[in-house]
Amino acid sequence: MMVAALVARLRATLGESGLLTEPGDIAPFSTDWRGLYRGRAAAVARPASTAELAETVRLCAEAGVPVVPQGGNTSMVGGAVPAGDGSEIVVTLARMNRVRGIDAIDLSITLEAGVTLKAAQDAAAEAGCLLPLSIAAEGTAQIGGVLATNAGGNNTVRYGNARDLVLGLEVVLADGSVWNGLRRLRKDNTGYCLRQLFVGSEGTLGIITAAVLKLVPRPVETEVALCAVPSPEAALRLFTRLHRADPASVQAFEYMAGTGMGFVLRHIPGAVLPLAAPSPHYALVELATPRAGAGLRAALEAALEAALEADDITDAVVAESGAQRAAIWKLREEHAEAQKREGASIKNDVSVPVSRVPDLIRRASAACAALMPGIRPVPFGHMGDGNIHFNLEQPVDMHAADFLARDHEIMDAVGEIVRDLDGSFSAEHGVGKLKPYMMPLWRGGAELEAMRRIKLALDPSGLLNPGKVLP
Repeated sequence: MMVAALVARLRATLGESGLLTEPGDIAPFSTDWRGLYRGRAAAVARPASTAELAETVRLCAEAGVPVVPQGGNTSMVGGAVPAGDGSEIVVTLARMNRVRGIDAIDLSITLEAGVTLKAAQDAAAEAGCLLPLSIAAEGTAQIGGVLATNAGGNNTVRYGNARDLVLGLEVVLADGSVWNGLRRLRKDNTGYCLRQLFVGSEGTLGIITAAVLKLVPRPVETEVALCAVPSPEAALRLFTRLHRADPASVQAFEYMAGTGMGFVLRHIPGAVLPLAAPSPHYALVELATPRAGAGLRAALEAALEAALEADDITDAVVAESGAQRAAIWKLREEHAEAQKREGASIKNDVSVPVSRVPDLIRRASAACAALMPGIRPVPFGHMGDGNIHFNLEQPVDMHAADFLARDHEIMDAVGEIVRDLDGSFSAEHGVGKLKPYMMPLWRGGAELEAMRRIKLALDPSGLLNPGKVLP
């Protein structure tokens, strides 16, 4: 079947509002947030229900036309961009955006894939609960994409990655059939755990349409502090001090280099450093508890005082209000946008054992400086779980295109150090279109072969998000 005939059948299935075919309407769905990839889709399908999506996928499978699932399109690795030849159909889940139910006793929420993470958080909060998954793009990122990429985020140190919060899934498979695994059970030991196959699969095994996620009791005490630290080693010692004292209260622990903080202060309106002077390194601490009268503020101040005496921090500020907490978090969450405004950047979403984070920062910075004089390392991220976004900003006197032309060379230089430290080349952003070439070296042999066999079993024609994850 020609693509044109398929488009006609999709229009009959989805209606005029359910299918985009004009180039101007398709364009926003054909490029990624970073602007690294620009594709061209034959059409954009906008199903409003699982049944419509299932029929869309069935028709595409029958026609032999590939399908590219897309959520909020916030991927850092080009994971939702179609090919450039107009041979693929993009499927956006944005219209499937209902919260189907919340159980405050069971501590679970059932919702469709097109619900934004922020909307899901707000729905949980209205029920007196907390959805503990938190990422910088939560206002745009959708639940389906968040789960398909196994997003990590700021609270992984306490609650785990996205897959740790999933109780059940509903998934449209490659032939258009629907697997309904929307179970709220905490224990269900009945064969293979299929839901974990689809979480982190980046839409290459099936399309997530709905999910049951775990909630937790909403915190009644939250304390946030921004600390100036003299080194990454000092930041790690501060984390160890807090975590050993009360691991259940440490909700986030973020590291930021002075270079990245400088970009945020330069480019982001309203960003203000609440410390007496700039620092070469920073740590952001968030403690939270659902226990009233837990004395978090006193515990945090005592820990900071001890760290000050040990020369592990040089200055610190503790937020006095919700507005001040938000202002401190803004300094961290706007790092990606600030780097984008500063110029071209090469991103390395890597992880190493927590104890080796300072080694990563120092060794990778030195290696990149030797490879390209003038390059500006901008490491930041989730020190508490070992995930550092080791980003590199272009030298001030280099053209952006010339810098980006060496992206694989620079990524591989960082990767060599990460491998030596027993780490991973993708901590939370996934593999997407950017990093499949790394898979044979990092995951070759039996592991990669097992992945290929799973892909072949669930998508024998290779029509789901082709060109992503597997080389």
